[in-house]
Amino acid sequence: MSDPVDVLVVGGGVAGISAAVVLAERGVPVTVLEGRPTLGGRLGSTPVTLADGTVQPVDHGFHAFFRQYHNLRAVLRRIDPTLGLLRPVPGYPALHRTWPAEEFGRLPAAPPWNMLALLLRSPSFRLRDLRRMDGRAALPLLAYHPERTFAELDGTTAAELLDWLRLPDRARAMLFEVFSHAFFNHEAEFSAAEMVANFHFYFLGNSEGLGFDAPDADYETAIWAPLAGQLCRRGTVIHRGAKVVRAGPEPTGWRVSTADGAVHRARHLLLAVDPPALVELVGGSPELAATAPVLAGRVARLGVGPPYAVARYWLGGDVAPDRAIFSSVSREQTLDSVTLYHRQETASRRWAAHTGGSVLELHAYACPDGVPAPELAERMRRELAGLWPEVATLPVRDLRARVERQAPAFRPGDHAERPGVVTDADGLWLAGDGIGTDVPSALLERAAVTGIQAANQILRRVGAPPEPVRAIRRYGLLARRR
Repeated sequence: MSDPVDVLVVGGGVAGISAAVVLAERGVPVTVLEGRPTLGGRLGSTPVTLADGTVQPVDHGFHAFFRQYHNLRAVLRRIDPTLGLLRPVPGYPALHRTWPAEEFGRLPAAPPWNMLALLLRSPSFRLRDLRRMDGRAALPLLAYHPERTFAELDGTTAAELLDWLRLPDRARAMLFEVFSHAFFNHEAEFSAAEMVANFHFYFLGNSEGLGFDAPDADYETAIWAPLAGQLCRRGTVIHRGAKVVRAGPEPTGWRVSTADGAVHRARHLLLAVDPPALVELVGGSPELAATAPVLAGRVARLGVGPPYAVARYWLGGDVAPDRAIFSSVSREQTLDSVTLYHRQETASRRWAAHTGGSVLELHAYACPDGVPAPELAERMRRELAGLWPEVATLPVRDLRARVERQAPAFRPGDHAERPGVVTDADGLWLAGDGIGTDVPSALLERAAVTGIQAANQILRRVGAPPEPVRAIRRYGLLARRR
């Protein structure tokens, strides 16, 4: 760098740490302030002591590391150049109580062959169903355009778009409703444009397909401890348990105050926190709001997704050997997915081998508000027993369940007002999976992309070369670019 500069990063999740890695590699002094005791945010991990005295790491929730997550994977290659920390997760079935499972993990990777194979193989959708579909309503799925799609469809809900398609009910449930729920929003409150954009990102716009990997150890062991060690060796200072409560401008940059009374200052400030934390921080920082009124207005209108529930069960016995490591679930009242941790993650595998049991994680991506976590956990277990009968006979050895509300909302009409990486205040930047970007991305990859983009904005200010941002194809198969 030609000029010295320092950066405060608020938030130690994927977005904040991705930015910190890029900046630290180029010699930028970075201070990371994370409000929780551990790094990772919604990709975090916490140790718990079970009733049998065993200490087990419990992840915030299972995440699929899809192979088109090029920017997240580039960050992970800093600690593992061959990405040996990730193991392939075979299969990707969607389960229904009545209909046979729908398998997505073994489709061809590249479009349009994946779409053709889906039409030929899927028991939920037959070629004869094409005659009953509205081709005009289906065209946006094949013709994603980063500007036109949102101009035409962001005022529409995903549920309305699915109504227009006139899909067979089975195809709607197994192919599209399962897909929509994975973004932590109800399809009746989820922008149709966002659904089309994500359909492009995960299915029709990349050559990696729907196959994905996951770490073979808990997130703290596999990702955050190694990344934190590398950052500290490059001079980055990481404060855990440092909740930022106020931020404001200074003549030479920005300052933030934490709940314990500490004050930190730097030339640049990156806010890489979840939507509710961003709303709380900006709302509680009148100086920041006065300096960045456009940002303050957009953040005040920023939506937060519905609650989601995660239940980790330690059971006295195993499920059937042919059960997939990860399965999506269609049209149960609460349950949206089940993960067999004892067949994927090291600590759970050891516990299961020692006890003869199993470790299952049940996830409700968008659950009712106000229902206690243990009740939601029991509902999900009963629903899983309706799909996998053997679950009903397995005794519960331990349970850790919680309800959170930290995911972004993608409501109809939100796109135009969604805050982006660049703000209307000098030296103030945003990153996270709810922040707008022109790079096709979602979930973990959106967090990594916006973190890198924020770092690049700072690097350009001081004449340093930016980090490459890798992207899938920008336009849909049938999109007209002009």
